[in-house]
Amino acid sequence: MKYLILIIVIMANLGCANENKQDLKTERENGVLTISAGDKDLLSYQFETMYPPEGIDSVFKRSAFIHPLKTPSGKILTQIQPEGHRHHYGLWNPWTHVYFEGDTLDFWNLAKEEGTVQFAGFNFVEEGEGYAEYSALHEHVAFKKDGSEKVALNEIQTVKVHHLEKDSYLIDFTFEYQTASESPFKILEYRYAGFTWRATEIWNKQNSELFTSAGIDRDGADGSKAKWYVLQGKLGGDYGGAVVMSNPENFNHPEPLRVWPADMTDRGDVFACFCPTKDTDWLLESGKTYILKYRMLVYDGKWNAEEAESAWQDYAADIQ
Repeated sequence: MKYLILIIVIMANLGCANENKQDLKTERENGVLTISAGDKDLLSYQFETMYPPEGIDSVFKRSAFIHPLKTPSGKILTQIQPEGHRHHYGLWNPWTHVYFEGDTLDFWNLAKEEGTVQFAGFNFVEEGEGYAEYSALHEHVAFKKDGSEKVALNEIQTVKVHHLEKDSYLIDFTFEYQTASESPFKILEYRYAGFTWRATEIWNKQNSELFTSAGIDRDGADGSKAKWYVLQGKLGGDYGGAVVMSNPENFNHPEPLRVWPADMTDRGDVFACFCPTKDTDWLLESGKTYILKYRMLVYDGKWNAEEAESAWQDYAADIQ
């Protein structure tokens, strides 16, 4: 009888674990690919061009970005097109200062009309046991001085979402770069560029915090190097955020950070990015493939440095 009871207990525990690990689903509608777990949307990828609000210059239109990114309970962690920074788009990854075919171009600041990044098609969209994934081609388009356009860089962005449990889930990002022609794409040293998170408008210097693997907080983080950073804060009556991790095989790892200090704006709006070219150039040559990888652990609640370091160690171990 005691063995029967033990089996029942084990099966009950397995059942509870399975309830916490819901299957992930994908849905494409109105230009957006959404990945969800049960009745909770986790992230939305905008593949059709989104225009700015009425009355704002259409130069700020953009596709190929993630918004909203949500905690497991549905709290939004990103924002797009904020006043004063209409070119900010949730989670996105343009390059700011690039030398290409004799011109120095900016694919980040859309108002300069020197370049943009756009969706060019899906390679695949998949669902499996415990994960959902998509892979999309992004074109980094140069606006030439003669009025023509030319694709300067091709990027295959692959995003894989793993559902862990009710309070957290993982997202793995892979950015695979190849020049689109024989011309090199030289990313010049600049203070911001790369994998970027414009955080929810709910957060400010009073109700959020950032700290890094080097033990540095928000006000000292800009220009420092890190394996990971934590960004978290109050979300209504709750708390949530994410650990953002740089792959140890990335260019210039541990990577420099661009972080807005608390006095960057009156409110202390929140912006952070891994910027591998913050302190050095990066030459992408024809015929070669260059890869950057990141992981986000998105959660409800509050994490500390020890937990974040453990998550990064698990990530690093995955690639051994």
